[in-house]
Amino acid sequence: MTSSNLPLADINGTLVLAGAGKMGGAMLTGWLARGFEPKRVVVLDPFASDATKALGTIGVRLNPPANEIGNVAALVVAVKPQMFREAGPTLRSFAGSSLVVSIMAGATIAGISEVCGGKVVRAMPNTPAAIGRGITVAVAAGEVSTEQRGIADALLRATGSVEWIEDESLMDAVTAVSGSGPAYVFLLAEEMARAGVAAGLPVELATKLARETVSGSGELLHRSELDSATLRKNVTSPGGTTAAALEVLMGADGFQPLLTRAIAAATKRSKELAK
Repeated sequence: MTSSNLPLADINGTLVLAGAGKMGGAMLTGWLARGFEPKRVVVLDPFASDATKALGTIGVRLNPPANEIGNVAALVVAVKPQMFREAGPTLRSFAGSSLVVSIMAGATIAGISEVCGGKVVRAMPNTPAAIGRGITVAVAAGEVSTEQRGIADALLRATGSVEWIEDESLMDAVTAVSGSGPAYVFLLAEEMARAGVAAGLPVELATKLARETVSGSGELLHRSELDSATLRKNVTSPGGTTAAALEVLMGADGFQPLLTRAIAAATKRSKELAK
C-alpha cells in the first residue's frame, strides 16, 4: 500500500493515545505539528510525565472516562508490551470496534485483538521519529478497511516514512533491523570514539569526530541516490587507510557476521515477547 495522503485534520473523531513515553510522545508531537486539534486528542497514561500533563494547557485531555470521549477515530497503543495485558480492560473500553494502531514490539495482531479488540494495525516505528525522520513498517488485519488503513498511514507518516507489508511474520525481523537499529548506530559512534581515544586522541575530540562522522554519513546516505555499498567504495582508495580498516571490519570475524548474529538475537527476542 502506498501513502493515502490523507491530511490529519480530515480525520473525524478523537485520537486516543495509550502511553505518551518517548515513541508515543514523538507521535503526538507529529500529529499536533501537522495541525491535528489538541482538543481532539486523549492521552491515557497513569504515570504521565510533567511534560505530558502540561499538554492540558493546550487542550489535550489526560485520562478522561471512556464515556466522555465520543467517537474514537483510532486508539494508538504505545504502552510497554509487558504492561499491555494489565492495561487491556481499560483499552478495550476505548477501542470498541474502532481502528487500533499498535507500536508495541513483539505484540501480534491476534494478541492485540484478543486483549483490547478493535480493527488492528500492527506497526513498528523507530526513535528518529522524534525528529520526523523515522521509518515505520505496518501490517493490517484483514478486517481493517481501506479508510482505516488511510487513517493509520496518516498517523504513522507524521513521524517519517511508512512501508506497508502483507506478511505479519516479517515484523520480528523488521523490529530487529529498523526498530532496534538506531541503537546499533549509536553504539558505532560510541565505539569509534573509544577506539579514537585508544589511538591517542583526546576524549572530547574523539567523541566529536565519531558523532559528526556518523551523523554526517547518515545524512549523506539519506540524500544520495547511490546505494550504501557504492558510497562505501567511493571512500575507499586501494591500498589506503580505509581499505586497511575495512579489511578488518569485513573479515571472517568482522562486522557482517557479528551484525547477523545481533539481528538474529533481536528477532528471536521479538518472537518471545509475543508469547
